[in-house]
Amino acid sequence: MVMRKIGLIGGMSFESSAVYYRMVNEAVRDHLGGLHSAEVLLHSVDFQSIVDLQKAGRWEDAAKRLADVAQSLEAAGADCVLICTNTMHLIADQVQAAIDIPLINIIDETAARLKAASSRRPLLLATRYTMEHGFYAERMRSHGIDILVPDADGRTLVHDVIFDELCAGKVLRSSRRALIELIDKAEAEGADAVILGCTEICLTLDPRALPLPGFDSTAIHAEAAVEFALDGACLKRAA
Repeated sequence: MVMRKIGLIGGMSFESSAVYYRMVNEAVRDHLGGLHSAEVLLHSVDFQSIVDLQKAGRWEDAAKRLADVAQSLEAAGADCVLICTNTMHLIADQVQAAIDIPLINIIDETAARLKAASSRRPLLLATRYTMEHGFYAERMRSHGIDILVPDADGRTLVHDVIFDELCAGKVLRSSRRALIELIDKAEAEGADAVILGCTEICLTLDPRALPLPGFDSTAIHAEAAVEFALDGACLKRAA
């Protein structure tokens, strides 16, 4: 069999990109056995340059940067592209428009898992940009899913844990407890699941050990890439 090449736009942060690389290769080995591993092309960007664009609200410049990376992966032989972060899916449509290979969208893949589990009101734990900008909620609504987010203080907590701790390789028990308290509160308010909607959150929360059913967007995204690589089941999505 000919394995399709997976193109990863990583480095946002490299902590979660390392998780992607491990998950993709483990999944291929599990499917094929032996010493099989994935055909992967990884372009890891300097995260600080992307964070500077985020803070300045320069999303068009960020889109151009990631589109250039996606084009370089396509030119190098990638058969699909993944943006290895939820936040930068804010500009996923622009990146998809710049290439002729599929961009496997983390929001669509997570929505499909939620729908399969009959979850319709999940709590989203993510960066402030993902929770507040509107692009994530809008795309989820297109799948019939209405997300919940923490209150203002909760959103600040989650954002700070992601950027100040997890992206820097720090995993603190106190922060894990605080995140679980947010999940408990959301359950009381009617949430029926929780989305680990930042690719670093899996470093501190185990989706199998939460008060609500957990959906780890990193694992879901990586599994979708492997499904595409092994049998082409994921089709190119219209931007």
